[in-house]
Amino acid sequence: MKLFGFWAAAVLCLFGARELNGILEINEEELFYTEANASYYNESKAVYGNDALLVGLTLIKSAAAKGAVCLDGTLPGYHWHRGYGSGANSWIIQLEGGGWCNTVRACVYRKNTRRGSSNYMEKLLPFTGILSNKPEENPDFFNWNRIKLRYCDGASFTGDSEHEAAQLQFRGQRIWSAAMEDLMVNGMRYANQALLSGCSAGGLASILHCDEFRDLFPKTTRVKCLSDAGLFLDVADVSGGRTLRNVYSGVVGLQIQSSLAPPSADPHGYWRSCTKDHSKCSASQLQVLQGFRNEMLNAIKGFSNSRQNGLFINSCFAHCQSERQDTWFADNSPVLGNKPIALAVGDWYFDRAGEKAIDCPYPCDNSCHNLVFR
Repeated sequence: MKLFGFWAAAVLCLFGARELNGILEINEEELFYTEANASYYNESKAVYGNDALLVGLTLIKSAAAKGAVCLDGTLPGYHWHRGYGSGANSWIIQLEGGGWCNTVRACVYRKNTRRGSSNYMEKLLPFTGILSNKPEENPDFFNWNRIKLRYCDGASFTGDSEHEAAQLQFRGQRIWSAAMEDLMVNGMRYANQALLSGCSAGGLASILHCDEFRDLFPKTTRVKCLSDAGLFLDVADVSGGRTLRNVYSGVVGLQIQSSLAPPSADPHGYWRSCTKDHSKCSASQLQVLQGFRNEMLNAIKGFSNSRQNGLFINSCFAHCQSERQDTWFADNSPVLGNKPIALAVGDWYFDRAGEKAIDCPYPCDNSCHNLVFR
């Protein structure tokens, strides 16, 4: 792969999951972005703030003729705030996350939500963090063309098949292609610099589509890819099983032919309190999490050896830190080496400095905004 990558990760992140009539559906972003379920320590601002820019949903009309549709057959869409000034020919594509569906039953459920149908998508989305239009909140990318591509295929923008009996369309690859074609027609072909970004399932998609994104532009265009919490390791969960391997096997088998302590691996609820609130983890549970951290650091050794790649790995119980204003760039944002995520990403993207920042093991980092479920 010609991957120009930057990984921003929270090393001790536990992904949410839920059981749907006995079917496991990994669905982390639904949980992480529902304020009724979660909050952050050390948080000085609301999730989006009172004056966040609201950007309308644009459906991709040309997608229908290409068969590029959501799980339920509706049109895909994106939110676009146009660039101006020095950023008029600069583009950032943010791929939305939101777990996966790995069985027909889970996908049938999903097609009646915003993760499977544009009928249920919010018509307006707040642009915060890496999508903010304010220089004091997003110093390097505030005046770029900033696009949030909605996620409605259930497989990280991959797959190209259907399930006729269940009336399911698995067209993630087509959605990706149709969205890129539409944006290229609408000016992205003139980009002198571009960044493909995404969080969680969207972060995985930014890795999978990085080469395709690079190939859209001439070699003179600066093109890089950012994966925020998009690295999902094939490691044993707390029961000794391989839940993520089974999830991905289902996704692949269904469409293409969180992860450490999911409910199926913890039937007696031993990990329930720990996964909701890190401060309630026992010493032995923290030891397991530290082992997961070490496995991740081993997995990225080859990636980190390249000078063009970057890393920002903090030891926080957090998720999608590039999308939240309080974790991306604020007065008390998480830092490594006194540098917040936003400045680390900017320095890496513009080659101002090499970025290979790896935090000390938990709980050493007092700058974390740790996620807690109520």
